[in-house]
Order: sequence, then C-alpha cells, then structure tokens
Amino acid sequence: MAEYRYVVVEGPMGVGKRQLAERLAERWGMRLVPDPLDDNPFLDRFLQGQPALAFATQTHSLTGRADVARRMLKGELLAEPVVSDFLFERDALFAELVLDEAEHALYRRLAQAFLPEYPVPDLVIYLQPELERSLARLADLGAPQGLVESSHAAYSAFFHRYERAPLLIVNADHVDLASDEDFELLLRCISDMRGQRSYFNKAV
Repeated sequence: MAEYRYVVVEGPMGVGKRQLAERLAERWGMRLVPDPLDDNPFLDRFLQGQPALAFATQTHSLTGRADVARRMLKGELLAEPVVSDFLFERDALFAELVLDEAEHALYRRLAQAFLPEYPVPDLVIYLQPELERSLARLADLGAPQGLVESSHAAYSAFFHRYERAPLLIVNADHVDLASDEDFELLLRCISDMRGQRSYFNKAV
C-alpha cells in the first residue's frame, strides 16, 4: 500500500478502532501511532459521572494530540508510513459536546495555540455502528447514555460532510474485525476505492 503514507481509523469509543489500526499496520508494514487519549488520567472518572473533569479531560487530550501533530509535521512520525486510530478533528468535536460556553471559548483559544495545523490523512476509515450497539458496548464503562447518544449523532453529522481526505465508511455492525475473512474483504474494498467516498457494508 505504498500510495498511503498516513491512514486513520475513526469511530465512536469501543467500536474497534485500535484493533483494526493494529491489523492494518501489521499487514501493510506501517507504524502504529496510537491515540494519546489512552494515557488521559481524567477520562475514566469523567465517563463515570464526574462532569467537572470535562475541561481537564479535553485539555489533556488536546496537548497530547498536539504533540503528535508537531512530531508528524516535523517528519519524526511521518518518516515512515503510519496508521493511527484518531483524527485530529475529533478533539474539537468532543469539546463542543462536553464543555460549557466559557470552557469551550477557552478551549478554542488553547487549540489555536497548541494545534494550529495538523497533517491530513491519505485515507480515513470510519467505523460506523448503530446507536444501540454503541450503547451496549459502552454500558460496562459507565459512560452516560446522553453522552453516547450525542457523540454518536456528532460523529454521523461530521463524517456526512467530511471532505478533507478520501473516506471509507464501514458498517461496523456487520463486520467482524477479528475475522480473517472480513479483514480480507475490507482490504479488497480499500484497494477498489475510487473517488473521495466509498462504503463497505457486508450485509448488502
């Protein structure tokens, strides 16, 4: 897959982004650049019902992703092809959902300072689940239902209008990312992509 030097796998929390990114990196011989959100010490407590930690959660995420963006733009991380499990625009998407007006205004100022620019992927793979599946996956994490519903709607709206990079929308409810057969079907769909937007729905 020499034509792709920067691939992103996106989708709501718990949908399998990291699993697919790891498989693609292994198959294509690319470096995995994981989401720094995994190291966010505020995230679990925020998801488990401490809304006062929303701003700390978002700013920690912003600074971590800004560091990745700087390293990419300097060539440290893009010296070799990479696969990542987050899109830089995702940070602003969640900030708008969880921050109040004053916090969001401050967040935007920080984002302009820390993340003024970021690389654009050669391909984005969006894993799109049904809302009911997202609710079921995140129930064990204690994520508030309202947040799951609003983030699901925000993801759908965002990718409906996304045009910055070629986009493959995958029906995540009808594909088993651990299955070799489904993985090969997905790779074939990627190879057959033409234009800016394609769809992979195994159920059709």
